[in-house]
Amino acid sequence: MSKVSHPIVKQALQALLKRHEFLPVCKGESRDKAFKSMEAILSTPNQIHKAYIRMPLENGEIVRIPSFRVQHNNASGPYKGGIRFHESVNEHEVENLSFLMTLKNALHNVPYGGGKGGIVIDPRSLSEKELHALCVKYVRNFNDVLGPDKDIPAPDVGSGEREMDWMMAEYKKINHGQPYLGSFTGKSVINGGSLGRREATGKGVYFTMRYLLHDYVEKNRTNLENSENIFAKTTLEHSGRPLTVAIQGFGNVGSVTALEAYRDQKIQNKVVAVSDRNVTLTNLDGLDIPALVEFTANNKGDLPVTAEQLKAINVVATVEAREAVLTMDIDVLILAALEDQIHQDNWKDIKARILVEGANAPVTQEADELLAEKGVVIIPDILANAGGVIVSYLEWLQGRETQFYSEEEVFSKLYEKMGQTMETILPQYYADPFALRQNAFIHAVGRLSEVLYRQGKLY
Repeated sequence: MSKVSHPIVKQALQALLKRHEFLPVCKGESRDKAFKSMEAILSTPNQIHKAYIRMPLENGEIVRIPSFRVQHNNASGPYKGGIRFHESVNEHEVENLSFLMTLKNALHNVPYGGGKGGIVIDPRSLSEKELHALCVKYVRNFNDVLGPDKDIPAPDVGSGEREMDWMMAEYKKINHGQPYLGSFTGKSVINGGSLGRREATGKGVYFTMRYLLHDYVEKNRTNLENSENIFAKTTLEHSGRPLTVAIQGFGNVGSVTALEAYRDQKIQNKVVAVSDRNVTLTNLDGLDIPALVEFTANNKGDLPVTAEQLKAINVVATVEAREAVLTMDIDVLILAALEDQIHQDNWKDIKARILVEGANAPVTQEADELLAEKGVVIIPDILANAGGVIVSYLEWLQGRETQFYSEEEVFSKLYEKMGQTMETILPQYYADPFALRQNAFIHAVGRLSEVLYRQGKLY
């Protein structure tokens, strides 16, 4: 969550400190010192690398573009995290996102540490030639700290398989004769990428929602009905019936999540609203999501913004302001845009009782705590949007072994991994007063603490 790394770590460690079954060999004064060491380690990154990339534009102008690679922690494996191409990128944001990647990988038991990259640019403002040159220069600037066993970037906001292909090619050129397939993940299949990687994050986001509201309830309904837990009550109120769903963000994550919700025959959702950087489209009878996905594929990722464009693709929808999606009276709100979308100033306007974080840190800590007091179920980013890094790990493995999985095998492994995490987290969630985010962070910090302790890094 943006700007709150220190409180999150401290809260998780305070909860773990009270659990005598956690690190039982570490007692008394030694235990207190170990926990203070853990807070210091997790609250700061190992390394922050930055450069001002010199970029000649096609119009003859020279610009300097700030770029970053933050390496938070590698106790569990190589640093891992995407490269964000966006005009709002800053060092503090990239640092916090690298922290989230450390905990996300620990939560899902993926053998990676946490890293993140960022480039302060609107990629739409560059020509393809300029964007290629920027990717090449990014690799040249950070080559010394990247590699299949050191730090493995992937796509993020504003980047995709094209950019990862370019970057891998430059890494291969610089590091002639060295292994390169695992240097970047999220690549095209023809360049060693994995089937299913593009859809992985969106599919994982929807899977967590469905698992919580359907699969887990089906197996544990009696226990939930007998529970006095406020979140169990909210969950039961939204299980076993069709749901109205709104999705903020219609990029790679949001559009795939929307398709999954649209196609789910068991829950029979109605996707009644989607939004992007320009508009919100609404239809209380349900939107034609496949038609909208096809339109965005042919229009630089943008949704229709006029009645004429909607009519041309036979989609019935009302065009509203882009912020309208947040405050609709719906069951489930999936946040797949950017951070800090729900905050202290607008949380009271949120009517959805189930929130799913497809983006990183779309709900601030203040809003999270206030909504949780009202019994709102929030599936946090480190739990919901881990599909990308899980399939990135599968891509990395496939590249090392040069043995490749079918798409069906990839999604099967993805759902198995995320299902294991849900089964680990949810029983505790419905048994204590902590919100789901706190439970996820306690588990992730606990796992990472044990790794660090056994490596002798807490004393």
